[in-house]
Amino acid sequence: MASTQRSPAELDASKLRITLAQELKPIPPSNDVHFGQNITDHMAFASYDPIEGWSAPEIKPYGPLTLYPASSCFQYATSAFEGMKAYIGPDGEPRLFRPAKNLARFLRSASRLSLPLFAPDELLNIMKTLLRVERRWIPDQRGHSLYLRPMIIGTRHNSALLWIMCSPIGQYPSIGARPLSLLAVNDAVRAWPGGTGEYKISGNYGPTIGPMQVAHQQGYDQCLWLLGDRVTEAGVMNIFVVLKRDDDSVDLLTPSLDGTILPGITRESVLDLAAAHPSRTVLPGLSKSLHIYAGERDITMGGLQTWLAEECLLEVLVVGTAVVIQPVGRIGYKGVDLILPVYDGGLGPVGKALHQRITDIQYGVFEWDGWSVRC
Repeated sequence: MASTQRSPAELDASKLRITLAQELKPIPPSNDVHFGQNITDHMAFASYDPIEGWSAPEIKPYGPLTLYPASSCFQYATSAFEGMKAYIGPDGEPRLFRPAKNLARFLRSASRLSLPLFAPDELLNIMKTLLRVERRWIPDQRGHSLYLRPMIIGTRHNSALLWIMCSPIGQYPSIGARPLSLLAVNDAVRAWPGGTGEYKISGNYGPTIGPMQVAHQQGYDQCLWLLGDRVTEAGVMNIFVVLKRDDDSVDLLTPSLDGTILPGITRESVLDLAAAHPSRTVLPGLSKSLHIYAGERDITMGGLQTWLAEECLLEVLVVGTAVVIQPVGRIGYKGVDLILPVYDGGLGPVGKALHQRITDIQYGVFEWDGWSVRC
């Protein structure tokens, strides 16, 4: 009699089990929260076995994991993660900003490391339930949010662990203060052609810590990662420039996705919103007559120097989940600082308009193309 071989189980949110913590932690003051400093009461968790497949997912009290010393995450850096935020909307309900984009990228990162795959929609349903359980941790103050960190790691014999932890965070320190400063680095690279720069995997980040420490020692906030003369990323953020055209319209440019650059969700959102002005929406504070030509192209240090000399460089911006959009005020390059245009309040008109519109969408104040997803 022929045996029937069972397929490994898929990740299934309908099997979610919830075990609540018996004692809840106190909520820290909103002016003293940083990622990783305060973790919420619960985490979502699932394990993968190559024969059985995914376990029934759990929401359980946050706590340590037990791992074999021979786990592949230790030996070969088989570890991928995501970064996303939950916000409280005007209706008092938790919201996520374009979560399907994050989870699709999470799946691509896991696939790049040959980690087990999962259905992003199922993981999103688990995440929504976790946010309902942890509702009291989501700050209702503008500029504050609950950071979510989904992670997947390889353990042993093609097994894996997946979990989601949450941490309340406040406003990025430089918002409303000074523009960021960058040290251009070309003796160390964040990523290289054919490598893993377009994936959000842990191995991309550890090697950047040393150069970042050097930048801090020299008085800069972040590194500007170069490949030769070509700009790729700034710290863990994507970078944009705003250039004045002869007809008083502007270019909003960011380096092309060539495999060395993480396809940021904020990056994509900036491009989409800028391209929609003024035909589909008018960005706050900008004239209807202003046309923004948003696109991708190579940005080089030589190009930045030329644009500065020709006085057509209006703004340099960095964008990402943590900062949303931040201005850059100077770039250190070969021992000389490139002093960039600065504006009262930090951001220039294009950066300010985009920051306002994106945060309005995140907090549910402005509805746009289903980007803000209620939980």
